[in-house]
Amino acid sequence: KSTWELTPTTEIIKYFKITVKFFATFKKRLTFASQFRKFKNKKVDALSYKTKFVNKAASEKDWLLVDAENEVVGRLASKIAYMIRGKHKTNYTPHTDCGSNIVVINAEKVRFTGAKLEDKEYVRYTGHPGGQRFATPKEMLAKKPTEVLKHAVHGMLPKGRLGRTLNTNLFVFAGTEHDHAAQQPKKVDLTTIIA
Repeated sequence: KSTWELTPTTEIIKYFKITVKFFATFKKRLTFASQFRKFKNKKVDALSYKTKFVNKAASEKDWLLVDAENEVVGRLASKIAYMIRGKHKTNYTPHTDCGSNIVVINAEKVRFTGAKLEDKEYVRYTGHPGGQRFATPKEMLAKKPTEVLKHAVHGMLPKGRLGRTLNTNLFVFAGTEHDHAAQQPKKVDLTTIIA
C-alpha cells in the first residue's frame, strides 16, 4: 500500500492516544479537586489536638521520694530539678508550678567526683563589712548536709517568682526519716529519669 493510505490511520491513532492521555490526566485532576473540596469543607474538631496548658489548680501534684545515698550531687540535682519543674509529665507547662513535690532522704551520703569535696568553694556573704565566708563541700556536709543538695537544685531552677515557688516543693532530710509520711510519697527509680 502507499504511504498516503497509511498516514491518516497513524494520525488517527496518534490523535486517539493523545486524547486518551488528556482525559486520563483530566480525570485525575477532577478526582483530586473533588477530594480537596471535601477536605476543605469538612468540619475538623480543632479541640482534639489543641495544646493544653495547665494552671496551678488543675495540676495534679504528686509526692515523690528520692534516696540520695551514694548519688553524685550534680547529676542527682538535675534529675530533681527536672521533676520539680514537671518535665516528666505529659501536661508540662513552662510558666506554671505543675511539677512534683520531692522528698529527699540520706542527703548527707551524697558524693562528689574528682577532688571537688576538698577543692570546690561555696561563697556567701553575711551582709556586714568583711563578711565574705567560704566553705568546702566537706565542711558543708559536716555542718548542714541538706544545704549542699538544696544549693545545687536551686541553681538549676528558674530565677524569679516561679523559681522561688518551685524551691518550696523540695524537702531535703539527712538520714532515712522524713516528716512527710502522711503524703505517702512514691519512691522514684532515678535510672528511669533522663534529665
